[in-house]
Amino acid sequence: MGLTKQYLRYVASAVFGLIGSQKGNIVFVTLRGEKGRYVAVPACEHVFIWDLRKGEKILILQGLKQEVTCLCPSPDGLHLAVGYEDGSIRIFSLLSGEGNVTFNGHKAAITSLKYDQLGGRLASGSKDTDAIVWDVINESGLYRLKGHKDAITQALFLREKNLLVTSGKDTMVKWWDLDTQHCFKTMVGHRTEVWGLVLVSEDKRLITGASDSELRAWDIAYLQEVADLEEPEPKKSKGTSPEIQDTQPEDGALETDETPEDRILTCRKAGSIMREGRDRVVNLAVDRTGRILACHGTDSVLEVFCILSKAEVQKKMDKKMKKARKKAKLNSSKGEEEDIEVSVEMTLQDEIQRVTNIKTSAKIKSFDFIHSPQGELKAVFLLQNNLVESYSLQPSAPAPQPVRTSRITIGGHRSDVRTLSFSSDNIAVLSAAAESVKIWNRATLQCIRTMTCEYALCSFFVPGDRQVVIGTKTGKLQLYDLASGNLLETIDAHDGALWSLSLSPDQRGFVTGGADKSVKFWDFELVKDENSTQKRLSVKQTRTLQLDEDVLCVRYSPNQKLLAVSLLDCTVKIFYVDTLKFFLSLYGHKLPVICMDISYDGALIATGSADRNVKIWGLDFGDCHKSLFAHDDSVMYLQFVPKSHLFFTAGKDHKIKQWDADKFEHIQTLEGHHQEIWCLAVSPSGDYVVSSSHDKSLRLWERTREPLILEEEREMQREAEYEESVAKEDQPVVPGETQGDNYFTGKKTIETVKAAERIMEAIELYREETAKRKEHKAICKAAGKEVPLPINPILMAYGNISPSAYVLEIFKGIKSSELEESLLVLPFSYVPDILKLFNEFIQLGSDIELLCRCLFFLLRIHFGQITSNQMLVPVIEKLKETTIAKVSQVRDVIGFNMAGLEYLKRECEAKSEVMFFADATSQLEEKKRKRKKREKLILTYT
Repeated sequence: MGLTKQYLRYVASAVFGLIGSQKGNIVFVTLRGEKGRYVAVPACEHVFIWDLRKGEKILILQGLKQEVTCLCPSPDGLHLAVGYEDGSIRIFSLLSGEGNVTFNGHKAAITSLKYDQLGGRLASGSKDTDAIVWDVINESGLYRLKGHKDAITQALFLREKNLLVTSGKDTMVKWWDLDTQHCFKTMVGHRTEVWGLVLVSEDKRLITGASDSELRAWDIAYLQEVADLEEPEPKKSKGTSPEIQDTQPEDGALETDETPEDRILTCRKAGSIMREGRDRVVNLAVDRTGRILACHGTDSVLEVFCILSKAEVQKKMDKKMKKARKKAKLNSSKGEEEDIEVSVEMTLQDEIQRVTNIKTSAKIKSFDFIHSPQGELKAVFLLQNNLVESYSLQPSAPAPQPVRTSRITIGGHRSDVRTLSFSSDNIAVLSAAAESVKIWNRATLQCIRTMTCEYALCSFFVPGDRQVVIGTKTGKLQLYDLASGNLLETIDAHDGALWSLSLSPDQRGFVTGGADKSVKFWDFELVKDENSTQKRLSVKQTRTLQLDEDVLCVRYSPNQKLLAVSLLDCTVKIFYVDTLKFFLSLYGHKLPVICMDISYDGALIATGSADRNVKIWGLDFGDCHKSLFAHDDSVMYLQFVPKSHLFFTAGKDHKIKQWDADKFEHIQTLEGHHQEIWCLAVSPSGDYVVSSSHDKSLRLWERTREPLILEEEREMQREAEYEESVAKEDQPVVPGETQGDNYFTGKKTIETVKAAERIMEAIELYREETAKRKEHKAICKAAGKEVPLPINPILMAYGNISPSAYVLEIFKGIKSSELEESLLVLPFSYVPDILKLFNEFIQLGSDIELLCRCLFFLLRIHFGQITSNQMLVPVIEKLKETTIAKVSQVRDVIGFNMAGLEYLKRECEAKSEVMFFADATSQLEEKKRKRKKREKLILTYT
């Protein structure tokens, strides 16, 4: 059966107009060997790398669908770990821009990512209250740490000890021993959520930030120091500083008693620093040297502190002592001078010193900073209004003043884009927000013109594409010239908001509708320019149509005979343009009609309402052809594709949908935006659609040549729904564990299910082929001659390998991060065959590490069934022998290689030292020769 109607697919082409999205954090990254020049920012589902010096976007790390929530660069600067809204983590290479490693373990958004000192392990915290430690090199999860009762806000590795410390919104700070994977200490000294956590002074001090204006400092003493620790005397309070409180409030007293958990470390409150901000700590960070501490709240101020070294503290204390002695001498009598004893107590103020505040132009969402060896502090900020700013500071200066070094602004609007328009040649795109109008080149996505404006609500290009008209919230019409970027004229058009503009089909004028219950007609005219000899474009009002309700939307019919007006009383009224007489009333929506459009032939009008429905009407008699439940929230914009009865709708449910107004069918859904969509525009050719959203992004969608078949589209939707349901299902329970107590790091996803199916298919094929080969041997024996063996096409595709080798290839093809979870969903009936095959493979000495990992995992989860099965006892015995022998061999090889590499390293070091001394002697000899020459010259001159 032939296709009755062919649709063409629209696909996502680009994301632009976005500098950085609000959910994630900004970080400095090292590219091309340069530090402090490039920053990575989350941009919806992507990560943008910006060059601060040039203000250009130099790299895009392409995401999938979910929004980025967390970024963390690796210590070597070669990789970037990216956490997503769905709980997945991807590790991108900054050299190639590709994300090769994916970790799936969390069920909710990632809130914290942190590498250990060497970059071999990654700790992730999530809103699902779990912390997971991942092995980055082996691309697998190590262990899941459960204990927090609310979202984890920060996770940190200790440098020297194998410990992890985590903070959460449950007011707890937990210490984890990674050797035994258990929580050995819980700090309950906070009364509110703990939002930030840093380790300073060589991991001897912990600083926490909570929902109040205090930064609490805790002294950490480790095992060897605990024995020498004495109970500290309460400090004598000689009056508190306005910035430092050294008294121990009730929240510090909870950590004083010796408990069994103090065997690893003790944690005692040292005092607290008062911040200037009254609200909660949003971000708390320390630089890599551990010298500069910075934090900010929900405002636009970053507070910078300096952590002094022991020598600096001692110097300060000596000065204090000197002052105290001087004061004591002045206060005492002359005869008692020699007997004066002066004691000076060291406070937290002496160790942590306030440097300055950095005030940004808008509220700070996140920040990162680098302290260079020269002493300069570079700080970069991602602000709430889609802006990146960087500042430099000299903390060692007597009165340090922050200096703004760069600002990335041109790539986006400061507020949400409320109106979009295409030029007549499909090349330029207009976007307007509360503060500016921008013109973009659709091909390059570069902003080519920015003009300041009032709060824009609607817009269009004047015929000729040399001027644009903007309708504002205050009821003004603003006319701009694109060549010069100047505002030509501002006209007070309506008393309230100017909600809608519609260009007349004859292109000689336009119509406006506003909140003052009137529709006004305007004509273009040329007037004399006061500043020039040439005439300039202007507009004049010709007619006014007064109505009983606020006007929300106006549209001309293509033949310019009818005018459709949407009113606040949920109706759409149709008027004759020439006489302004009433023609039709379209009623049926339960809430006001926010958007509407008339088809190119004037036969249909489609209306979109806040009641989530789209209604298609005939313009001849005003009859409702169909009512479609279009979106899960208000329909915000609707526009027909030129020269067709297809139209697009945009909703607050983050989706754009395409519909057929003749067949009343939903054609496709364009998903990509992460927040409410405010408006869209279809190009005059119908090849492009551009949309804007509350997530600050503009998205370009392009029509392809690929035909779209509705049945296939529905099938793809059902598959996507099934994949989502698989991820939401309960995780498989390991025998011996209770429901919900899954301590494995993986998560059941559609990829792990498919991997398990591939293993099952490979085992089935192995069984079939083994049986066939046995039959073939029997036939050959009976016939007394060699009969050709039928070859399996799958084995042929893999290079005519044996069935057992095919099973090994399948195991090798499974991603390292998905291996455990794939084996977990595997039915036990396949395990005996796998164990027998593993025995063969290990004896051959192939892929020992992979096979041992699979073997130990299977033994761990199926221990009861394997030990109770008598048939598997000899298999396990053989495995025991072969595994121990082969693993010892592998260990010996690795040990030999390590020793060889160490030897080569020493040889290289020795050679480099020799070269160094050789260079030094040659330079010395050259200097001697020059000196002798100089002396000869002097002698000859004299």
